[in-house]
Amino acid sequence: MASALAARMGLNSLLRKQARTFRVRICTMESDMEFSCEIKWKGKDLFDLVCRTLGLRETWFFGLSYSVKDTVAWLKMEKKVLDQEVPKEEPIVFHFLAKFYPENAEEELVQDITQHLFFLQNEPECRVRLYGDYDPEVHKPGFLAEEELLPKRVINLYQMTPEMWEERITACYAEHRGRTRDQAEMEYLKIAQDLDMYGVNYFLIKNKKGTDLLLGVDALGLHIYDPNNKLTPKCSFPWNEIRNISYSDKEFTIKPLDKKTNVFKFNSSRLRVNKLILQLCIGNHDLFMRRRRVDSLEVQQMKAQAREERARKQVERQRLQREKQLREEAERARDELERRLVQLQDEAHMANEALLRSEQTADLLAEKAQIAEEEAKLLAQKAAEAEAEMQRIKVTAMRGQEERRLMEQKMLEAEMLALTMAEESERRAKEAEQLKQDLQEARDSERRAKNKLLEITSKAAYVVTVKNSLTRKLASFFLENLSFDFKDTDMKRLSMEIEKEKVEYMEKSKHLQEQLNELKTEIESLKMKERESPLDIIHNQNTEQGTSKHSNFKKVWLLAELAPHVHTYPSPMCLHNVTKQLKKKGRVHK
Repeated sequence: MASALAARMGLNSLLRKQARTFRVRICTMESDMEFSCEIKWKGKDLFDLVCRTLGLRETWFFGLSYSVKDTVAWLKMEKKVLDQEVPKEEPIVFHFLAKFYPENAEEELVQDITQHLFFLQNEPECRVRLYGDYDPEVHKPGFLAEEELLPKRVINLYQMTPEMWEERITACYAEHRGRTRDQAEMEYLKIAQDLDMYGVNYFLIKNKKGTDLLLGVDALGLHIYDPNNKLTPKCSFPWNEIRNISYSDKEFTIKPLDKKTNVFKFNSSRLRVNKLILQLCIGNHDLFMRRRRVDSLEVQQMKAQAREERARKQVERQRLQREKQLREEAERARDELERRLVQLQDEAHMANEALLRSEQTADLLAEKAQIAEEEAKLLAQKAAEAEAEMQRIKVTAMRGQEERRLMEQKMLEAEMLALTMAEESERRAKEAEQLKQDLQEARDSERRAKNKLLEITSKAAYVVTVKNSLTRKLASFFLENLSFDFKDTDMKRLSMEIEKEKVEYMEKSKHLQEQLNELKTEIESLKMKERESPLDIIHNQNTEQGTSKHSNFKKVWLLAELAPHVHTYPSPMCLHNVTKQLKKKGRVHK
C-alpha cells in the first residue's frame, strides 16, 4: 500500500511538472534546436534564450516566425507564447529569421554571427556555397559540375554553356584566393543589398478604386508597386515623412507628415495581414530613427569589442598566413629537393649506365686490340712470305734476263750466218754462170751446187726470228687490309648545381566588384534578349535611366526643396503627381 501510494504521488507530481512546461523547436538556416519552456514564458523569454544560445547580441534584426492559416506571423515579445495563435502540436515549430534589414550591412552589422545569419537567409536560387580558400590541388576542373551555380532562368538568358560558366566562376574564385569566410560573406551582402528587391516585404493590396497593387515595406520606407513590376515603385513614403500609420479592420491608413497632403488608404485581404504590416512598419521605423541617432552605450561597446576581435583575428590571420607561406615554402623546398634528388638519381643511373657501356666498350676494344694484334702478326708473316716471294721473283727475273741476253746473242749470230749464206749463194751463182761453158761439167757441177744450196737453205730455215720469247713470271700476292673502327667514349662530367628557390608570389587580386563588372561586361554580348522576363526588361530600363529605390527618395527630397509650400519634407504622394502639380505652379526646373 505504501509503495503504491508513493508511486501514485510521484506520477501526479510528474504530470504536474509536465503540465507546467511545453517543448518548442527553433529552426535556423543551419540547424534545429529544441527547448523546454515554462507555460508562463513570454515571447521575449523564448527569444532571449535562443539569442543566448546562438551568442547573438544584435537581436533587434531578428524574430521568431510561424505559420497561421497560410500567413506568416511573428511571435510577439510582450505576450505569453501560448496566448498567441501558435500551433498547438508539440514541439511548437518556430523559425529564427531576420525580420528587419539594415540599410548598410557593412556599417550596421557588428557581430560575425549576425553577418553569417543574414548571409544564410537568402532565397534558394540566390544561395551560394562557400568552398573555403582556393586550392588548385583540391578545386580541379569539374568540381562545380554537380552544383546549381545559377538559376536556370539566368542560365537560359545567356548563350553560355555550364562549362563556360564554371570556367569563369573558377577563374574569379582563384583570383580572390586568401579571403576569409567573413570577408566573402560581407562582399556577398554588399552586392545583395544593392538589389531592388532585397529586404522588401511585399503585400497584395487594393486602393479605393479596387485596383490591385503591391505594398513594399523595407528599411527605407513604404513603396507602392504595380503587381507586374516589383522593381520600380509608383510612389514611395520615406519613414521620416510619415506621421502616423494605423488600420481599422481591413483598411490601412498612412498619414504623411505634411497635413496638407492627402491621406493614403488601401485595403488588404485579411486583418492578420494588416497586423503584420503594422509590426513591420513600426520595427523598420524604429530602426530608421535609431540609425540617425548616436549609438547607445551597448552598441558602442559591441562595436569596440568587434573592432578588437577583428584586429585580433587580423593578427591571427596574418600569423596563419605567414605560417602558411612558410609551410608552402618548406613544401616547395621539399618538392624541389625531392625533384633534385630524383634528378640526381636519374643522373647517377645514367652515369652508371654510361660507365657500364664504357666498360663494355673497353672490353670490346681490348678484344679488338687482341684481334688486331693477331692480325698484325698474320700480316707480318704474310709480309715475310711476300718478301721471300719477291726475292724469288727477282731471282727468276734475273735468270730470265740472262736467258734473254743469250737468246738475243743467238739471234744475232743467226742473222750474221744468214747474211754470210746469202753472200755465199751469190758468189756461187756467179761461179755457176762461169761454168756454163762446159755443159756436162757444168750440169754436174750445177746439180751438185743446187744440192748444196738446198742443204744450206734448209739450215738457214732452221734459224727462226726470235722475238720476245721470255715469259715474265709475275707473282702477285694479296695483302688483306683489316680496318676497324675505334671509338673513344668521352665520359660526361656530372653537374650538381642546385637551382635558386623562386620567391615570387601572386599579387593581390582586384576588388570583387571590378571582377563582377568585368564578368558582366564579358557575358553581356552572349545575352539573349528574347528570353528576358518582364522584370529583367524593367531592371535594364531602370539601370539605363539610373532609377532605383534610392534614387526615388532623392527625387522626393529634391521636389521637397523645390516646393516652398512644404514645411519640412516633400509630400509622399506619387512622384508624377507631384511633378505635375509643381509644373503647374512653374516651380520645376529643367
